[in-house]
Amino acid sequence: MEWSRLYSPRRTGAERRVEQDGSSALRTSFLRDYDRIIFSSAFRRLQNKTQVFPLPGVVFVHNRLTHSLEVASVGRSLGKAVGDALTAKYTDQGEPFREFYKYELPSVIAAACLAHDIGNPPFGHSGEEAIRAYFRGLKGVAASRFSEELTSNQQRDLTFFEGNANALRTLTHHFNEAPGGFRLTYVTLASLVKYPADSANGFDKTKLATKKSGFFDSEIATYREIAAELGIPQIGGGAQGADKTGASANVFARHPFVYLVEAADDICYRVIDFEDAHRLNIISTDTIKQLFLSFFDEEEGYDARGRVEDVFNGINDDNQKVSFLRAKLINLLIQRLAAVFMEHESALLEGRLERSLIDFLPSREGELIRRIDTFSVEHIYNHRSVVEIEIAGYTVIGGMLEALIGAVLDPTSSKSKKLLQLIPRQYVIAGKKGALYSDIQSVVDFIAGMTDLYAVDLYRKITGMTFPQIR
Repeated sequence: MEWSRLYSPRRTGAERRVEQDGSSALRTSFLRDYDRIIFSSAFRRLQNKTQVFPLPGVVFVHNRLTHSLEVASVGRSLGKAVGDALTAKYTDQGEPFREFYKYELPSVIAAACLAHDIGNPPFGHSGEEAIRAYFRGLKGVAASRFSEELTSNQQRDLTFFEGNANALRTLTHHFNEAPGGFRLTYVTLASLVKYPADSANGFDKTKLATKKSGFFDSEIATYREIAAELGIPQIGGGAQGADKTGASANVFARHPFVYLVEAADDICYRVIDFEDAHRLNIISTDTIKQLFLSFFDEEEGYDARGRVEDVFNGINDDNQKVSFLRAKLINLLIQRLAAVFMEHESALLEGRLERSLIDFLPSREGELIRRIDTFSVEHIYNHRSVVEIEIAGYTVIGGMLEALIGAVLDPTSSKSKKLLQLIPRQYVIAGKKGALYSDIQSVVDFIAGMTDLYAVDLYRKITGMTFPQIR
């Protein structure tokens, strides 16, 4: 891959037309990406989707929207640091190169970060597992039709449902409207596809690119077009093996910018989940002080541990103390991971970097990250309130899929006709031979786009637990 080819203002839905940013334009193509995401209904709905802890509550905790905004902020800083470094290193690449990496890369990374969770269903990661569990548990006629009418790859799109792949679908599918979905630039879309493989070749942990899947069967052509435009090569490996050229048909190298989006997310969820747990009295101030301050043991000057600790001790409010340490640690990790990116430039361009940037931290800092991860699993991700919301997700999502997929499979019954009327017209149910995959996807699109509260409300109504009221 080449730095000079890895960006393009070309957009989905406008593949034959490339935007030209005139000198009078208020916003560049890449700033428009950010704006289109932040003003979208799909993004706004993230405000009522679980990040880790249940919503709502008397104590503020992060939801998917606030998490995404913070990841975008960190991603913008990473993009700025890397863009400046690339501009300084390659001074002979011309003005377009300099213009993009000096001024536009931060916007691209911020936009991709903003959208990185936009495909996640309600109830956190348990929502994804609830969708998988439903389709893996099909029985009888439903199971027969599922196996007979869907290809193996299409079946795996559902039995291995992945929020990352659903993000690309959410952003690019037309949903009965104008072609191209959000009409984002190819580079922004490529920057959020963490696992550039289809479902048939994904979920193979021997390669980072195939650890999960990054696009559904329905979006293969879209991603192949993006890869061709940006010079992203196909790579060997994947569950289904390679073609005669040695490359899997639908497995690609990761776009280098993906590592920056991933790094921003890695930084935020590790640090911010601790802050939320502290506000809920799950973690003490002393525990966070011990873990976070250790990152500054070998720093000098402004970030020397003694100075950081003095400021920390001078703050009276415990929540403000944690906020201060959070800000200091995020800033430190941004500097570290931007440097790691540049150190591994060759491997990034060759598509052979098989670890996330955070995994390349020096051994002492890497051990501190592992301590944070271990503590999070033991005390945060398995906290009773988190487990309760996950169980609710299985019940609510599984129940709605049972009702709505049942209606798709048997659309002639009176109840099925009523149930199908609940699905908004943007999610097309064709009900024709050969359309079962797209009809099932429409149901999943509808459910995956719901907020937690809307999902619970609709589930109660279709199961008769709550009697609907006329509004």
